[in-house]
Amino acid sequence: MEQVSGEVGAFKATIRKKARYVNQDLCTGCGSCAEKCPTMVVDAYNAGMGKRKAIYKYFPQGIPSVFTIDAPECRQLGQGKKCGVCAKVCQAKAIDFDQKDAIIEIEAGAIILATGYDVFDPSVIPEYGYTTINNVVTALEFERLLSASGPTAGHLDRPSDLLMEKDLEEGEKEVKKLARQVKSLEDKHGKTSADVVAAVKSGSAAVDDELIQWAQAAEKLAALEERVATLQKKTAAVQTAKKLAFIQCVGSRDFRFNRFCSSYCCMHSVKEAMIANEHDNAVNSSIFCMDLRAVGRGFEEYKLRGGKQANIKYVRGRVAEITEDEANNPIVWYESTTTQKVEHETFDMVVLATACVPTEGTAKVAELFGVELESNGFFKTHPLAPLNTTRPGIFTCGCAQGPMDIPESVAQASSAAARAAEVVAPLATVEKQKAVG
Repeated sequence: MEQVSGEVGAFKATIRKKARYVNQDLCTGCGSCAEKCPTMVVDAYNAGMGKRKAIYKYFPQGIPSVFTIDAPECRQLGQGKKCGVCAKVCQAKAIDFDQKDAIIEIEAGAIILATGYDVFDPSVIPEYGYTTINNVVTALEFERLLSASGPTAGHLDRPSDLLMEKDLEEGEKEVKKLARQVKSLEDKHGKTSADVVAAVKSGSAAVDDELIQWAQAAEKLAALEERVATLQKKTAAVQTAKKLAFIQCVGSRDFRFNRFCSSYCCMHSVKEAMIANEHDNAVNSSIFCMDLRAVGRGFEEYKLRGGKQANIKYVRGRVAEITEDEANNPIVWYESTTTQKVEHETFDMVVLATACVPTEGTAKVAELFGVELESNGFFKTHPLAPLNTTRPGIFTCGCAQGPMDIPESVAQASSAAARAAEVVAPLATVEKQKAVG
């Protein structure tokens, strides 16, 4: 959105449609371009836990179902290199490297602000170990791990184990590369690497620079082979996470960060724990909370069902710190409000139920549209008309107004559409009467 002017019933909006470098009228969504693209980048949709190609779909259910080129990451667009593989394999001839941003003018009777929300960054709470302890993840990251279309195809693989497997893969590649170099030298000189290493260590006068480099490569290869063998044993013994901890109110109900309750986190954690148990009945979960707020029809019953059928334990206590043992297992330290003692427990993985906060650009959007924000940074609405912003004709819904779950967001979206229709429908009737007259 570039500019907004006018008033209720007669808004004019200037919108910049960013170039996707793919003609969406021609693209069939076949995926040949992404299959052949040589550039891999971090996948934000999978919370940075997976990779995607530089040409991609925003997400699997995106509409229109067409591809987009990530220009800064593209070899041809962002790095100035010769590539164009996607254009060569696209049978629909949809790739357009010369595509530019388009400016669109829209006339509207009403506007709905549905900017969504951002997830609170828990790295600002160092005692929880996010980014320093691999097996401490956010609820959104855990959601992607549970998804069949996620980075682990729905298996509860621990991030530390995934890193170890990646390290093993890279180590095996390096071993093959070094082994080829050493074998080439052995064939060239008709000697074994062991003899050369022994000669170099003994300080023989016949040793030259090539033999010294050969010996160094042979020793590096032996050390790397030993390390790879160790990693192979460890990865062979890896199992999926069986014991989970969910930490509630991370960034919520906290005077240091956000005073408000994010409302949906409690039931989100219960849902994730139940899904994890459905994936593997051996999974046990502990939900650490000050109090569990199951506000909604049937939510309390759902919570109780989780405790009875999905091996969920509800622990009343505030988590103070998360540490790590030698096996990369997170250790949760907390004060139990029932026993009034400081206790600790070891888990396979810890999930942080992070706060729902306003999107990064909310302040700019509010300034652009001429609406006010409330004290927590969400769009301010009228107490008796919760979809009305402070400017007539502009409405809001979902987490743009404040934290809420999916059913409530969907209901509000329908209500916001109805409120907008109340503004637009009479205008349409007047225009129709003018046309008839």
